[in-house]
Amino acid sequence: MDATLLSYGSDQSGLICGYVFDGTAAGRAITTELALEWLRHRDRHPQGEFIWLHLNLANAHSEKWLIDHAGLPEEFYETLHEGSRSTRIEHANGTLIAVVNDVLYDFSFNPSDISTLWAGVDARVVITARRHPLQSIDRLREAVNKGEPIHSTVELLNHLLHDQADVLVNIVRDSIKRVDNIEDGLLSGRLHSKRTDIGALRRVLVRLQRLLAPEPAALFRLLQRPPTWIVESDLQELRQSTEEFSVVLNDMASLQERIKLLQEEIAARVNEENNRSLFVLTIVTVLALPINILAGLFGMNVGGIPLGQNENGFWIVAGIVLTFTALAAWFVFRKRDD
Repeated sequence: MDATLLSYGSDQSGLICGYVFDGTAAGRAITTELALEWLRHRDRHPQGEFIWLHLNLANAHSEKWLIDHAGLPEEFYETLHEGSRSTRIEHANGTLIAVVNDVLYDFSFNPSDISTLWAGVDARVVITARRHPLQSIDRLREAVNKGEPIHSTVELLNHLLHDQADVLVNIVRDSIKRVDNIEDGLLSGRLHSKRTDIGALRRVLVRLQRLLAPEPAALFRLLQRPPTWIVESDLQELRQSTEEFSVVLNDMASLQERIKLLQEEIAARVNEENNRSLFVLTIVTVLALPINILAGLFGMNVGGIPLGQNENGFWIVAGIVLTFTALAAWFVFRKRDD
């Protein structure tokens, strides 16, 4: 292995992968040295040729390398450190700055399995950076490695958004399958999932919907006043990408409502079972009340115990107990029917 390679899946500069596209054929993988040479002489390259660099922000050198060589506007670096990470695409100094939230590569329906991808896009350069491996960016890399041609920087961004929408569709399908299994178990009386598990699934979907929904104001401004270097076909693809997000997010909202109704049904079932258990305990307590009272009275060690010398005293007391027990049972069951 080259001595310049470091951990975190990147080299010393933080570069994970880099590709050069000529606008007609598939991307060509390049090293950090070739990427630096391309960036230094970006204006000398043929019209339509562009570069994509993907970096790992977990590498301490990556941000410094970007500041020194990428030529991105200051707004890009501000988004790397700001608290708000909602999905959005903004226009700053001729560059598109995209903040895209995605799920980790090994997503397991955990709220912590959501991370952020930052992208800076202009007419000749696409820079993407992340701190954790994400599903959509890995799908984009796989498509480029398989030789899929990409003709412009905005088309690369649209491809990334389409891949993210596909990831969300798969998450919604898996969630629907889980909810179907829970619903089938509830209807058949063999429910093994807890309400807390369903609540955790709903919280994940709510967080996905909140983070992944593109901010409408920023997107509206971009679509109304796009940079001059974006062609109409790429702009139309960007509109279609946002429409795909809307469809997926509507499906998420419907699934959340379904989970809410399922939680209410499970809560009603639990309350019904608790009421049934309390009723059984009430019956047992009421039925045992007469014999407990008489046992307490006859168990007192004092003189004058009635029927103490009567040879049929036991049966008389047993009859009294059975009579009062029957009356107590009749009273309890009549209350239940009422």
